Amino acid sequence: MERRVALVTGGARGIGRGIGLALAERRWNVAFCYRTSLADAAATAAAIEERGGAALAVQCDIADPVAAEALVRQVEATWGRIDALVHGAGPYHRVGLLKETVEGWREMFDTNLHPVFHLTKAVVPGMKERRWGRILAFSMANADQGTAQPMVTAHYIAKQGVLTLVRSFAKVLAPHGVTVNAISPGFIASGSAPAAELAEMVKNIPMGYVGEVSDAVGVAVWLLSDEARYVTGANVHLSGGWGI
Repeated sequence: MERRVALVTGGARGIGRGIGLALAERRWNVAFCYRTSLADAAATAAAIEERGGAALAVQCDIADPVAAEALVRQVEATWGRIDALVHGAGPYHRVGLLKETVEGWREMFDTNLHPVFHLTKAVVPGMKERRWGRILAFSMANADQGTAQPMVTAHYIAKQGVLTLVRSFAKVLAPHGVTVNAISPGFIASGSAPAAELAEMVKNIPMGYVGEVSDAVGVAVWLLSDEARYVTGANVHLSGGWGI
């Protein structure tokens, strides 16, 4: 049986890296992109291959739609297919709404929302042809509530947009055997936030502890599997009760 192929954006570190390693253990080939973390990318590629998968690390700025399209075509040229697309990249910055710059505002949409549209459209033709595909995006645990977020406003709006894109793509791709789902993490010890900040937030988490990368990986791997074939348009809260 031909190996399945995953493309994971932001796959050199954190949750994206964890998903790539888990898929490698299931004998998937894993391509991932990164922007600047060359050393992390090399280490992740080696770890994927140690776990039984083939690895392809590509430096790419997915905020550029032309580069995003080229990334998809490179993976398809290498392995002939993309069976799963994981939108793992999602940087953010904290800045007061009245101090946000035009450049900072645009960056949050260019890195969190627009690539979900561009990359998904690029992988869809092959998935439709094979009548099998898995697309997974990441939002945030309280994005579906539409609450005020004066310190991360653009990022928050972009993550709300991700949920709308997920549901919209899910509806139009369901007849073709392609599922599209979202995971909405709360506070996860993935390396993207300082440990002191996570420790301070524990008191706000009903389960009483910060999640691990493995918590996100477990949900992601299931959503990418054959077992989740009838799940599409879902938004899985992964927050220990925070944000609901």
